[in-house]
Amino acid sequence: MNPHHDPAPPRPAQERGRRRRATLLTAAVDLLTEGGFAAVTHRAVAQRAHLPLAATTYYFTSRDQLLAEAFARLVETELATTRTWITDHGLTALPDQIAHTDRHRQLGLWELYVHAGRDPVLQQIARRWTDGCVHLVADALHLPATDTRVRLLYTTLFTLWLEHLVEQRPLDDTRALLTTAIENALRPP
Repeated sequence: MNPHHDPAPPRPAQERGRRRRATLLTAAVDLLTEGGFAAVTHRAVAQRAHLPLAATTYYFTSRDQLLAEAFARLVETELATTRTWITDHGLTALPDQIAHTDRHRQLGLWELYVHAGRDPVLQQIARRWTDGCVHLVADALHLPATDTRVRLLYTTLFTLWLEHLVEQRPLDDTRALLTTAIENALRPP
C-alpha cells in the first residue's frame, strides 16, 4: 500500500449509511427540541426519520448514545449561534438573542444539561458547553478565561437566561441585570 496514495472515495453504501445516521440524529434533535428528554426513543426517532426501527439500533447502540450525540449537536449549534451573536452584536445584546431563541430547543438543551448530573457521558458534553461559553465571554471581555470576573459573568448570564427560559421573566429585567454584571466584570480587580 502506498502511503502517499489518496484513499478511495467512499462507496455508495458508506455514503448511504452516513446519510441515514445523520437523518436519525436530526430526528432525535428535533424530538428533543419538541418534547424533551422523554420524547427521544428509538421508535419515535425511526418514525420521525421515516426509517425502519432497526436502523436506530444499528446506528445507535443505545438510547443513551442517541441522547448524547443529540446533546452534543445541540451544544455545538448553541456555541456557534452564541459566538456569531456576540461577534455581531456584543455581550450586552444577549437578552435580544434570548428573546429570539427557539424556546423549545433551549428547554431540550437545558433539560439534558441538568440530566448530565446523573450521567458521566452527558456531563462531559455539558462541560464542553460551559467551557465554550466561558471562552466566548472571555473573548468578548478581552480577558483570560481563568479570570474570576469571566466565570462570574458567565454564571450570571446563564442563570438569567435559564430564569427567563423557565420562568419567562421580562427581558427588560434580564437586560438591566446583564448590563450591571458586564460593567462590574469590566472594572479592574
